[in-house]
Amino acid sequence: MSTLVIVESPTKAKTIRNYLPKGYQVEASMGHIRDLPSSAEEIPPEFKQFDWARLGVNVENNFEPIYVIPKGKNKTVQQLKQALKSADELILATDEDREGESISWHLLQLLKPKVPIKRMVFHEITKDAIQQALNNCRDIDENLVHAQETRRILDRLVGYTLSPLLWKKIAAGLSAGRVQSVAVRLLVQRERERRAFKEAQYWDLKALLNHAKTNFEAKLTTLKGQKLANGSDFDPKTGKLAPNKKVLVLKEQEATELKARLTGKPWEVKDTEEKATKRTPSPPFTTSTLQQESNRKLGLGAKDTMRIAQSLYENGYITYMRTDSVHLSDQAITAARSCVESMYGKEYLSPKPRQYKTKAKGAQEAHEAIRPAGSTFRIPKETGLRDKELGLYDLIWKRTVASQMADAQLTQISVNMAVEDAIFRSSGKRIDFAGFFRAYVEGSDDPEAALENQEVILPDLKVGDKPDCKKLEVIHHETQPPARYTEASLVKTLESEGVGRPSTYASIIGTIVDRGYAQLRNKALIPTFTAFAVTTLLEKNFEELVDTKFTSKMEQSLDDIASGNEKWLPYLDKFYRGEKGLQNQVKVRETDIDPQTAKAIELENLDVTVKIGKFGAYIEANYGEEIVKSSIPADLTPSDLDSRQIEVLLKQKLEGPPILGNHPETQEPIYLLIGTYGPYVQLGDKPQGKAKKPKTASFPKGVQPEDITLDMALGYLTLPRTLGEHPETGKPIKTSLGRFGAYVVHDQGTEGKDYRSLKKEDDVLTISLDRALELLAQPKATRGRRGATKPPLKELGLHPEDKEPINIYEGPYGVYFKHGKTNVKLPDGETVESMNLDKALLLLQDKTPAKKTATKKATTAKKTTAKKTTTTRKVSKK
Repeated sequence: MSTLVIVESPTKAKTIRNYLPKGYQVEASMGHIRDLPSSAEEIPPEFKQFDWARLGVNVENNFEPIYVIPKGKNKTVQQLKQALKSADELILATDEDREGESISWHLLQLLKPKVPIKRMVFHEITKDAIQQALNNCRDIDENLVHAQETRRILDRLVGYTLSPLLWKKIAAGLSAGRVQSVAVRLLVQRERERRAFKEAQYWDLKALLNHAKTNFEAKLTTLKGQKLANGSDFDPKTGKLAPNKKVLVLKEQEATELKARLTGKPWEVKDTEEKATKRTPSPPFTTSTLQQESNRKLGLGAKDTMRIAQSLYENGYITYMRTDSVHLSDQAITAARSCVESMYGKEYLSPKPRQYKTKAKGAQEAHEAIRPAGSTFRIPKETGLRDKELGLYDLIWKRTVASQMADAQLTQISVNMAVEDAIFRSSGKRIDFAGFFRAYVEGSDDPEAALENQEVILPDLKVGDKPDCKKLEVIHHETQPPARYTEASLVKTLESEGVGRPSTYASIIGTIVDRGYAQLRNKALIPTFTAFAVTTLLEKNFEELVDTKFTSKMEQSLDDIASGNEKWLPYLDKFYRGEKGLQNQVKVRETDIDPQTAKAIELENLDVTVKIGKFGAYIEANYGEEIVKSSIPADLTPSDLDSRQIEVLLKQKLEGPPILGNHPETQEPIYLLIGTYGPYVQLGDKPQGKAKKPKTASFPKGVQPEDITLDMALGYLTLPRTLGEHPETGKPIKTSLGRFGAYVVHDQGTEGKDYRSLKKEDDVLTISLDRALELLAQPKATRGRRGATKPPLKELGLHPEDKEPINIYEGPYGVYFKHGKTNVKLPDGETVESMNLDKALLLLQDKTPAKKTATKKATTAKKTTAKKTTTTRKVSKK
């Protein structure tokens, strides 16, 4: 008897094959094999006559979806059908979540098997887990399929209904999304709070004291019996002192005079207090908390975290990584406690096994938390993993093991000391028993916060002791606006509000950045002008859709559909076609929304109007009867725009660009301008007609317009600058500025170009040939560089037609392979290890546009194939 087992990815197939009996053939579906049309081109001809066809969903007939086989998947489908012909049984072993259930259902609908069918689910890829899953197969859960299909249709209806409205009213190419738009609104709301924030200043004193040959610090807390203001006394949203706060706010002069008065005066300990506390370990990881902690501790974005976790799961290192449960199986608890006992000792075990309660809405307790796979946990250093995979596995291992460790026992110590009428306080912390601190301490979104396992040692101080004051200084404080969202804190907020599902957060954040709604700077997500315009339009006209509570209720409805407690078709009908449904809302409001109003952005503390235009954001200001417009540089966000920058941009538009001076040889003027991509200089005037444009030069990142001198301008206008010839090849070495900053390049002609970035200490205008050779001798850095200038993750081979290499690289938006100038993202379910030359060639065929010389016969054949691969849903209506 032959059994065909279908999973999503080749890596998963390779791993699971090791644990199946003989006679089992494992194939990969390469992720989804059917989906809604992604473009008008994919809509089958027989549906294009209908208005609803652009949605990919027949909203007039029970929301019947149009399912098509995506580009590049036809070959996979044919391979699966071929494999099924020789099978006596089919086992669908896709992931255990709703998406996995949906993939299995699509396979069933497309393959139409005539042999017995089973659905196998497992939480980890180990021998025991696979054997147990084989013995406990079930049918496809139609409720889970309905829930996933409802989510997909909802997302399509929202995105494909609102996005065209944004194109008409604001700008082409914009998009809206059921969860995406809520996330963008959170970023915008936080930025509005930051712009409205008014910082407050206050001063206090800090002392460096010594007792029993030990130095320690103390801060002023009370003066003349009145409590001194600290950061917690100020409103975090406005920056002002909170109402009804009876505290003393010291000014700089008062603090300076106080310092002078207290200097040299005797100090005395007035009271001490010791308080025993304990810390309990955090629960094991869920999808959300793993994304947060990976961002804090490893600096990984949500997308990278999920990609690496997927690889760890498919290779059998961890359990399934899409889960909202903190539950651990008895097997996992036993394994974790065994690790604690063998590595740290019995005294570090919690007295009883710890089991955690999931707080997330809709969480499924039957699922497990993310943990090391198996009945025994592999120690990180013994796994053979490297780099990011090792880092993430290490994080998961430590968090799981720590969850079964004893509480940390601490003593908090506070000492109050008097000097004249001022009271200073010194705080310390003593770790009496490290407990789980030995293995793991959770990170913090606050970069200034100290880790809990850091002791603060104070000398043995008693009432009446008289410590010596070594130093007394005045400390200046400014209240800080609310912190911008990082990927970690945005994920945390979305989960706490019940918006979306943790498994989708990585793709949502990626979409927000990729489509220009936010810029990622130093981990902070900063909303753009486009984000402000889109959010304002949606708030004013479709408030429910961007309200976290409304979106959370939608998630609850999807959970109810998954559990069979709500009917999916009535829910979709009410959402889209009801009296207050999305379809009617758009029809009513489309005529009411004025495009000029929609394009305008209201920003606090600015006297000009900011609008979204065809080429990006621009300033519009009234000067008498004249309206002046000026483009805003692309890297400038609402957080950066202030009155000074506005003045520079408008002055350039009104008076023309300032002249730095004349070129010493040609006597042409050198203008300083600010364009879409920042400041630059221009040599001479722009000619009329089609004459050659004047030479321009940009500046390194961080250089401000006011810092640019004539000499600097002349230097940058000479770039690229030839430094000399390479001693080995005789080929030129040049230096210049590019998209990623200053660089040197060894131009080897037909052999290609070898690039290196300049270091911080290097100046593109003064770097020497010797220094350039030194940089070129160093290994290439891969971070933040394009695939052509960094070593590949894997070489797949040469293209059979042009003999050009096809290599896999890791870029800022994920893993992709490159052939010439063509980049192709790795499909869902594919990994670096599973990708090969044949698969790449197949995907490149879909990427390459059809030639105009294609025959009519070929065109007809393509249409016929499209019809054959189009399938609609056949599932019971409930």
